[in-house]
Amino acid sequence: MVLYYSASGNTEYIARSLAKELNDDCTDLLERIKRQDRSRVFSKKPFVICLPVYVCEMPRFAADYLKRLPLRGNRRVYFVFTSGGYAGISGYLAKKITSRKKLLYMGHAEFKMPTNHIVSNAYPPTEHDECIRRISEAEKQVKQVAKDIRHGRRLRSRYVFLFEKLIALPFNAYWVRYKQPSKDFYTTDKCIGCGKCSRICPINNIHMENKRPVWEGPCAHCMGCILNCPFEAIEYGNITQNKEKYNIRKYIKKL
Repeated sequence: MVLYYSASGNTEYIARSLAKELNDDCTDLLERIKRQDRSRVFSKKPFVICLPVYVCEMPRFAADYLKRLPLRGNRRVYFVFTSGGYAGISGYLAKKITSRKKLLYMGHAEFKMPTNHIVSNAYPPTEHDECIRRISEAEKQVKQVAKDIRHGRRLRSRYVFLFEKLIALPFNAYWVRYKQPSKDFYTTDKCIGCGKCSRICPINNIHMENKRPVWEGPCAHCMGCILNCPFEAIEYGNITQNKEKYNIRKYIKKL
């Protein structure tokens, strides 16, 4: 079974593509995470868990959920991570989670996808042609990863060095606590009050008042709200006003 969480569609696209290649079921974890639904998940086939990378790690809300999610049936677990080019210590953390659940960690794959963290000028948006190239390369990689999983082979990715762990763990904790404010999100006159942003927030951080979203703290900076607004009515301070609101659906119509 393929399980995934996705905000901008990158991870969803990879997860669904893998599920198709593997002829397997594909489950979006969003509603489960929102409701903290930890009812067991059973699969005869290996589990393939697909997640984005935030600040050198898998999202902390997703990691916390997985730690408490009972996975039953097949004991083999593969992980797949999507990022702008650096998955950090995600593989190391995935192995820890799997081991604690007494399951078999079968390695992880890293997919380089278009960047989508548009609320910071530290991460320049991926140019249109480069987006297409990365998505095309990912499609090829999907076939190889699926082939390895079908044959029960361990996925092999780069080695995570000790210094990466020593830097990433405290850095991520600091960043999550102090550098992810939600107060700078706001809506423009394009907002029609559809409530989609509230429905897709994985940590239930957005509620509707007078048909307008209100952001509370803390925020995961998943970019789900700003990148999925059907009217591109959400902005973040003055940082996002002239940036493309990236969503893979603009490039891939079959999602």
